[in-house]
Amino acid sequence: MKIAFVGKGGSGKTTLSSLFIRHLTANEAPVVAVDADINQHLGAALGLSETEAAELPAMGAHLPLIKEYLRGTNPRIVSADTMIKTTPPGEGSRLLRVREDNPVYEACARPVRLDDGEVRLMATGPFTESDLGVACYHSKVGAVELCLNHLIDGPDEYVVVDMTAGSDSFASGLFTRFDMTFLVAEPTRKGVSVYRQYKEYARDFGVALKVVGNKVQAPDDLDFLREEVGEDLLVTVGHSDWVRTMEKGRPSRFELLEAENRMALQALQDAADDSYAHRDWERYTRQMVHFHLRNAESWGNAKTGADLAAQVDPGFVLGEPLAV
Repeated sequence: MKIAFVGKGGSGKTTLSSLFIRHLTANEAPVVAVDADINQHLGAALGLSETEAAELPAMGAHLPLIKEYLRGTNPRIVSADTMIKTTPPGEGSRLLRVREDNPVYEACARPVRLDDGEVRLMATGPFTESDLGVACYHSKVGAVELCLNHLIDGPDEYVVVDMTAGSDSFASGLFTRFDMTFLVAEPTRKGVSVYRQYKEYARDFGVALKVVGNKVQAPDDLDFLREEVGEDLLVTVGHSDWVRTMEKGRPSRFELLEAENRMALQALQDAADDSYAHRDWERYTRQMVHFHLRNAESWGNAKTGADLAAQVDPGFVLGEPLAV
């Protein structure tokens, strides 16, 4: 299952995504975690030191390797240089799987040991000084989009992506790559404003969206969220002493997280698992192609000097039978 955490800056989406990753690992599920936020904090939230988090390899720095590996023997892609972030797979392309070892994971992922198991952590990489004034951060998350375009995952496997804050996620087709999107919202007007934007943008693409109310401290907070987001409100999370100690770098064992918050995380997993019944690989592939053709026409053809529409394999549908 591919799962995204989104929300405005400061809403707590990185904290919630890290708790969810810990919860899945405690349930013995295989997890690939991806930090796709411009502010790279997921590693620290999972217990890495500042030095360890800074040493995570940047996916963007390994983009040539990623392209060359995923290209495989696909005859429609004449060279890795003609691949862009939206290039879809076709016959001959190499595909990624959650449980396997491959050159992409070897270069870009690092194991992170948690109380109850281990996750693979990948990161887009921070916005560096050399990027200032000349680069867009969305070019960095292109490596994430390309990998998700080539990823096959089953119902008992999880890819959890901590997305960039606010509505910036809609700068590419990345927002359509998920089975479930959890929007973390505080019980404030600003907190639900991103929800309204996301709901409107995602409406035409069949994006499964649920709201996680965070920092809910009183009945009035809950009433506010219910009034503003209605049936999209899945669960709420309140104050956590465990999280406070975690944010200070001194977390206790995850099993000591408050019972009500463990129940909230289980509700997230149940919602994600339930979304599997609505998975539509044909629609997933169709949306992938849609954004690729848009990007090809607007900038990709000019940048690569190739007709990128020719990369689309009309008879190819990404799906789990390909994993056999």
